Amino acid sequence: MMKKTITFLSFVCFMMILSACGNKSVFTPTSSGRPYEVLVVVNADMWESPAGRALFDVLDTNVPGLPQPERSFRISNTDPKHFNQILRIFRNIIIVDISPNYTQSKMKYSRDVYAVPQMIMTIQSPDEQSFVDFVHQHSQTIVNFFTRVEMNREIELLKKKHNEMVSNYVDSIFGCDIWIPTELQSKKVGKDFFWTSTNRVNADLNFVMYAYPYVDKNTFTLNYFIHKRDSVMKINIPGEREGMYMETDSLHVSSKDISVRGDYAMEVRGLWDVKNDIMGGPFVSHARVDQVNGRVVVVEAFVFSPDKLKRDYMRKMEAALYTLKLPKEEELPEIVINADDDIQEEKIDTARISDNK
Repeated sequence: MMKKTITFLSFVCFMMILSACGNKSVFTPTSSGRPYEVLVVVNADMWESPAGRALFDVLDTNVPGLPQPERSFRISNTDPKHFNQILRIFRNIIIVDISPNYTQSKMKYSRDVYAVPQMIMTIQSPDEQSFVDFVHQHSQTIVNFFTRVEMNREIELLKKKHNEMVSNYVDSIFGCDIWIPTELQSKKVGKDFFWTSTNRVNADLNFVMYAYPYVDKNTFTLNYFIHKRDSVMKINIPGEREGMYMETDSLHVSSKDISVRGDYAMEVRGLWDVKNDIMGGPFVSHARVDQVNGRVVVVEAFVFSPDKLKRDYMRKMEAALYTLKLPKEEELPEIVINADDDIQEEKIDTARISDNK
C-alpha cells in the first residue's frame, strides 16, 4: 500500500483543460484528481520510512460517524524528481520538506499555485524524528484542513446551482436560506419541520430541518439533543408500519462544539435506525441558535445506502449544512480552513521543490 504510485497519466492529461478562474490567467489549467484524494510529494526512501508512515497513517484514518470503516482520503505519492507538469495540477498536494536548514517544524499552505482549484500544504521539519512528532501532534489539523478544503469546493458548486424548491420552503417555514443539492426532490412539511429526499432505493440522500425553543445552555447537551431529535423524528419520519419510526442509535453518537459563520454551533454525528425495522445509516446535524427568534434551528443530513460506501455522500450533504443562513446573517464566504491556527497561508517556494529532487 505504501508503494502506491501514480498510474493514471493519460487520464490526467485529458483533464488538463485550460480555464479562467477569478484573477488567475486564462492559461491556468483545471486541477485533476478526485475529491478527497491527496498526492504526497516525498522522497521515495522517506515514504517507506517512519516519517512517511506517520503521514500515511494520518491520511488513512477512518471517517467518524460511519457504520463501516471508510478512509478519510485516497492517497497517492510521487518522488520530487517525478513531480512534473502533469502531476503538479493535482487538486490536493502535500509536500514533505525535511532539511537541517530549518530550526523547527511548521505547516503552511498555498492556493492555486499550478492549477485551479488547488491546495498545496507544505510540512517543514529539521529532521525525520521532528517530522514524525509534528505530524502526530497535528494529525487532526491535517485531516480537518483538507476535509474543509473539499467541502468549500462543494459549497462553491452549490452556490452556482442549488435546489430552489428547498430554498423556497426553508424561507417560508423558517425564514432562513440554505443551499441543497438539486437531486433532492421528494418533500414533507410538518410543524416547524421540513424533509426532502432523493427517494432512491439505494444511495438515498436526505435533508431535514426543524426548530424548537431555546431554553438555556442545557439546550446544547447531547442528551437533550437526542431527546429532541427522537421526538421530532418519531412524529415526522414514521416507518412503513405502525410502531416503526426513525430514532438515534444512542450507543453510536457523539457531539462537539464547532464554529459556523463565526458563531457557536453543536455538531452531532452518529447512526440512526428505524425502530422495529432493519433500516439504518449515518447522520450529521448542526444545531444553531437563532438569536432573532429565540430558537434552536437544526439542519441534518442522513443517508440510506446499505450496499454502497457512504463517505462521499455524507460529506457532500454535510457541506450543504454549512450554507444555512439564519435571519439577518450574511452569505457564507467559505468554511475557515485554518481554524486550528496551526497552519498559515504563505506563498510556496517552488524552487525549493526542485531542490528536493
